[in-house]
Amino acid sequence: MVKKIVMVTGATSGIGEACARKFAGGGYNVIITGRRAEKLESLKAELEKTGAKVLALTFDVRQRDAAKAAVESLSGEWKNIDVLINNAGLALGLDKEYEGDFEDWDTMIDTNIKGLLNMTRFIVPGMVSRDSGHVINIGSVAGDAAYANGNVYCATKAAVKALADGLRIDVAASSVRVTNLKPGLVQTNFSNVRFHGDDKKAESVYEGIQPLTGADIADVAFYAASAPAHVQIAEVLILATHQASGSVVVRK
Repeated sequence: MVKKIVMVTGATSGIGEACARKFAGGGYNVIITGRRAEKLESLKAELEKTGAKVLALTFDVRQRDAAKAAVESLSGEWKNIDVLINNAGLALGLDKEYEGDFEDWDTMIDTNIKGLLNMTRFIVPGMVSRDSGHVINIGSVAGDAAYANGNVYCATKAAVKALADGLRIDVAASSVRVTNLKPGLVQTNFSNVRFHGDDKKAESVYEGIQPLTGADIADVAFYAASAPAHVQIAEVLILATHQASGSVVVRK
């Protein structure tokens, strides 16, 4: 039996790494991408122990030419990607919009929106031509409504939702499926990145609540990809039990 192929962007940590593990363990061959070659190679060696074939591609989704070159380098069975998980993304800072850092804005917009668009543009035409495939975008509850000082990050995740909805319309005549996953509080290195390495601030985000894990989100992604061909799971909101929305969290 020929194994399906999943490509996971931003696979070097958090939800992306968890998705790579889940799909490798679930019978897929895996293409992992990210900016840290050493981390990718370490993950590749680990995933191969499951019996999966693994290909590691080092590039930044923000760099369109590099992303295009990476996709064009695929040969043989690796060309036919069955599932694209657009995971690469981040939040930077918690400033008021009128006091925001321009570089933080550019990094979030270029990664969360343009990077996702780059990968969609390079991978989905092949899916449409084969009349088969699945795009899973990792959005956020933050895309449903803005929360205090989340302005630009929330806007990028609102864009992810709109882009998923738009793509679903564009591919509706084909058998390609599109899913937008919207996690709430997930304990990964997300907050460490947001606070530029301030571990104390990052840890405070999860105080008083049991947050989700990357594996929880990977489980939902795998479930969506495993649904029968006639079933399209368009959108899933995944929250910790004591989180009601992007701004309402009950801590104990």
